[in-house]
Amino acid sequence: MKYILFLALVTASLAGCSQPGPQESVVIDETGNTETIVQTIKIDTVWAGHPVGFCLLTHGERQYIAYYNANRNMVVGQRNLSDSEFQLHIMPATSRETHGGTTTVLGWDSHNSVTLGIDKEGYIHLSGNMHVHPITYFRSTRPNDISSLEQIMEMVGTDEKRATYPKFMNDRNGELIFHYRDGSSGSGNEIYNIYNTETKTWSRLLDAPLTDGQGLMNAYQSQPTLMKDDWYHVYWVWRDTPDCETNHDLSYMKSPDLKNWFNAFGEPVELPASIENNSLIVDPVPPGGGIINLAARLCLDENNKPVFIYHKYGDDGNLQLFAVQLDGKKWVSKQITDWDYRWEFSGRGSIIFEVYLREFKPRNDGFYEFSYWHVKYGNGTILLDKNFNNVGKVLKPEPFGETLKTEGDSPGLQIRTAGDIGKSEQDGIRYMLKWETLAHNRDRPRPEPWPEPSRLVLYKLKKN
Repeated sequence: MKYILFLALVTASLAGCSQPGPQESVVIDETGNTETIVQTIKIDTVWAGHPVGFCLLTHGERQYIAYYNANRNMVVGQRNLSDSEFQLHIMPATSRETHGGTTTVLGWDSHNSVTLGIDKEGYIHLSGNMHVHPITYFRSTRPNDISSLEQIMEMVGTDEKRATYPKFMNDRNGELIFHYRDGSSGSGNEIYNIYNTETKTWSRLLDAPLTDGQGLMNAYQSQPTLMKDDWYHVYWVWRDTPDCETNHDLSYMKSPDLKNWFNAFGEPVELPASIENNSLIVDPVPPGGGIINLAARLCLDENNKPVFIYHKYGDDGNLQLFAVQLDGKKWVSKQITDWDYRWEFSGRGSIIFEVYLREFKPRNDGFYEFSYWHVKYGNGTILLDKNFNNVGKVLKPEPFGETLKTEGDSPGLQIRTAGDIGKSEQDGIRYMLKWETLAHNRDRPRPEPWPEPSRLVLYKLKKN
């Protein structure tokens, strides 16, 4: 009975989507798992006028959050996993001349996300609220204690005046790494620092930027990810100007240690990676060709060779998904959708996306599956054979966040969620932040009246 109900639900969820053709297969999600909320923690009320990225990080038996409250102040919180509430601390609005104002009060820029990291000794690191802005960085003076966060005015001291997209990560040895874009959209490079817990100082991880636009462009790149071959993999698109239409050239490289880098064919790469290195280009999608920031997902095949699914305009002018894989010393691309819709994107600032690429992963039966959301076709999951041909659909429940209903009554409110960047899912348990805001507005102020603050909650989810 449970299986029949599940099939009915997922079939209903695909209503309005294109149906499989006569040669296509329809398979059920391998696990049939759905999720149940087993705990809800009310944290605070938050600004709902526009979206910006919040952060959730679970580390051991502690959990940390960073967000902007209803007054647009940056707030950090922590709890033991056994606690039913967070201890919250509003960050002081510090300033200095080069910042030209406060560093912890959110404006209207949706780029100004906030992020957390933890070093090997348990000290907490915080950065955020910057878009082509001097680095805003805090570090705790006591381990596992957000109340002791203090602002540090610089990390290394150079190339820190025009920072965007701050990210912390820990390498396989637990070393804390921080990377960010130095420069601006259309003219920037990607800087990597590494933290020394003994001296409590930062230094450059690399002697050169990882990617460098040479003053002509910048790379919108993924965070280096350790995959099943025990190598780090990174990919990006180049952009020529602040106009998102000028993204081009899906590119890729890999590394065993984050210091020595290689192209897909195993040849060493001299850093910084630039557009001049043709061996890094996966698909030379031209500007205006239908690719946008990180419009790709990477998976390793059975031989640990990289395979991408990404979107660009097809021969018919519509936006389509493509799969690209290695064939000897070249990349071979194939179209895997036949969508009757063209997403025409252009302009500056934070835009409203009409296509989201989600998960690309191997299945236990030797096939692969790729999930997406499309403004016309909704949620879908494509079934791919070992040669990455589209052979059907996988029926799945709606993603968790999209089954929630908005609580606020202001027109245009949308659900926002943030997953856990720390502890990976264990024993079928995962955590998620949820709040509500209006949509992106190209980073421009909205006229009043603004929506009432929304509730920020933490959900503890368990697979059924």
